[in-house]
Amino acid sequence: MKIYIKRLKKDHPAPMPQYMTEGASGMDLFASLEKEVVLEPGERKLIPTGIAAAIPEGFEGQVRPRSGLAIQKGIGIVNGPGTIDSDYRGEIGVLLINFGKEPFTLRNGERIAQMVISQVFRATLEEVDNLPATQRQGGGFGHTGI
Repeated sequence: MKIYIKRLKKDHPAPMPQYMTEGASGMDLFASLEKEVVLEPGERKLIPTGIAAAIPEGFEGQVRPRSGLAIQKGIGIVNGPGTIDSDYRGEIGVLLINFGKEPFTLRNGERIAQMVISQVFRATLEEVDNLPATQRQGGGFGHTGI
């Protein structure tokens, strides 16, 4: 599958999204920053990537946290996974949050998230008075134990 990528910031370009290993499901996204950005503990900021993408109809880009940033620095994504719809053509941004105890400094070109391209299906909804029965029914939030 081909995904068209447009660079939006020529003055401080970041690397193009890329798969870091042969078996990687997600391609890394990079920060496109004019100057360093500091994320204080508990703070969240929208970090630009400097790119826009044309994702084919029937697919989405899922923006997910990087496990290394999560375990080493406590950096996550507020709305993870984020969704890039097939009809969106604006700049891809990543809403990072610092769950850690120390400030975290981001620099231009650093890896900030990963993007997985996934197929999506549109559902047809039908309102009914009753739903088909299951063994589980309404059980949730730990109903099977710990």
